[in-house]
Amino acid sequence: MAKTYILKREQWVPRTIDVAFEFFSRAGNLQNITPPWLDFRITQLQTALHAGTVIRYELRIHRLPVKWKTEIAEWEPPRRFVDVQISGPYQLWHHTHTFVEERGGTSIRDLVRYALPFGPIGQIAHWLLVQRDLEQIFDYRGQRMSELLGS
Repeated sequence: MAKTYILKREQWVPRTIDVAFEFFSRAGNLQNITPPWLDFRITQLQTALHAGTVIRYELRIHRLPVKWKTEIAEWEPPRRFVDVQISGPYQLWHHTHTFVEERGGTSIRDLVRYALPFGPIGQIAHWLLVQRDLEQIFDYRGQRMSELLGS
């Protein structure tokens, strides 16, 4: 069994929970908060987001092309949703997005549980690259959310 890692982030925005959730309900905004160096593109989105929606992406990780397919596994507007990887670079990708009203705005919380394939080689890759890459991606995302939603 692969080692499971956890990434947690929390960011407060001066927007109502409905506005914050609506921002994440538009799949195109994922591209707006993804670092340009990933060359991220949504290649297939059949419907508006809801439980069961499948999204296909293409991106580049260290110049290597990657295809990724995720599904919205849970959809509970305006409180939370969960996306999970169907196919892609991880052995496990389970990303819970939670929205909590507080202090006149909304706290946006991310909890990502992920695992890498290839056993010990995956653990070394995590130590050398993946953990830092994910932190940089979520740092960029936080910065962009501040620009787009306020902070």
